[in-house]
Amino acid sequence: MTKQIDFAQNPDKKAKRIYWIITGITMALIILPSYFAPREYLIQAVKNLQFPDYFTLELDILKIAGAIVILIPAIPTMFKEWAYVGFGILLLSASLAHGMVDGFAKGVAPLVPFALLAISYYYFRKLNYEK
Repeated sequence: MTKQIDFAQNPDKKAKRIYWIITGITMALIILPSYFAPREYLIQAVKNLQFPDYFTLELDILKIAGAIVILIPAIPTMFKEWAYVGFGILLLSASLAHGMVDGFAKGVAPLVPFALLAISYYYFRKLNYEK
């Protein structure tokens, strides 16, 4: 028989559950397109934005490093704060760049993981600083 969790008595469990679900989805939305989108499409997108060829490799490495920092609980919160800032800048820059070059619809796409990142950050702050 499984034990039911009463979220009314323990709101921290609910906040932790929401944090980990939203954070996992957010990291997947940020990282996975680099590996599952057709490589030719990614190369062409980088050329359309007039970034150098090495930019995709740089982004891939930094996305993985940021996700590791956010997802590993033992890493100090200061580093997690910086990772959140880095992902925020990345997603807002991507939205602006794609919006200017590829049109409004492509510019809106990075705002979806950005919104989830903001929710993740809200719960991160709630769990780490509101005590």
